[in-house]
Amino acid sequence: MASVGIVTSLIAEAMPLEAFVPVPIPKQKVSLEINGKKLDLMVDIRSTLQDLLREELGLTGTKKGCAMGDCGSCMIHINGNRANACLSLVVYNDGNKITTIEGLSNGDQLHPVQAAFLKHDSFQCGYCTSGQIMSAVTCLREGAAKNREEIKKYMQRNICRCGSYQNIVDAIEEVKKSGVKV
Repeated sequence: MASVGIVTSLIAEAMPLEAFVPVPIPKQKVSLEINGKKLDLMVDIRSTLQDLLREELGLTGTKKGCAMGDCGSCMIHINGNRANACLSLVVYNDGNKITTIEGLSNGDQLHPVQAAFLKHDSFQCGYCTSGQIMSAVTCLREGAAKNREEIKKYMQRNICRCGSYQNIVDAIEEVKKSGVKV
């Protein structure tokens, strides 16, 4: 027990008490357009888009999965390109246009990819579905849905633990064949 007291004493001598007192969290002003709405926000400089969307704005369609960019459940669009919300700091997105799953539909009218996912039962538990749909939209927009193999390759950044991959590919293929602009 004496050694604990000695260590504590050495730490106290080496570091003043002020070093242990938390400082205010640095914040920064950012302007974002999220699902068509312009927002000016003061954000914690450490916040990811995922945390902002879910915890601050209540847009819970963007799921928390691995928090390392490996599973795709947090997939969103930044300026029309797919991106993992868990890997993107809010402050690095100042001025960007963000689209989440909540911003795809037009009121009560589902986006064609959302409708195709429902039609083809492209989900089981539904946890990965929003990320899958967001990737599917960019797959179609970027012209990567040339055939089933290309779709599978493009969608590899999204994991479905339930194994609905066949139905996901079917849904994407149907939207591609329909010719509807996404």
